[in-house]
Amino acid sequence: MKSKSRRSTHFGVCIDNAGYPASLEIGKLYPIIPDPKAAQHGYIRVIDESGEDYGYSAKRFFVLEVPAALCKALSVRHGTTVQRPNRALRPAARKARRG
Repeated sequence: MKSKSRRSTHFGVCIDNAGYPASLEIGKLYPIIPDPKAAQHGYIRVIDESGEDYGYSAKRFFVLEVPAALCKALSVRHGTTVQRPNRALRPAARKARRG
């Protein structure tokens, strides 16, 4: 798990969440964090439902490179710009989104 906040220019659509139903939703768009080491082993790093970035098999995602303007809009929607949310605020933020 990495703690640096980075803006993604690539997003992945989950196409296989087998074994990870709480972490990944099929059809959902996830920001991808560049990780050359993970890529060498067939993995990509995404910010999943926990709000943290984890490595998953690249086969689980259809990867999209997005233009800068769309990237900005998607990053704001996914909360991946400037900083990650404070851990103490995450549960409240999730409840608010579900409600």
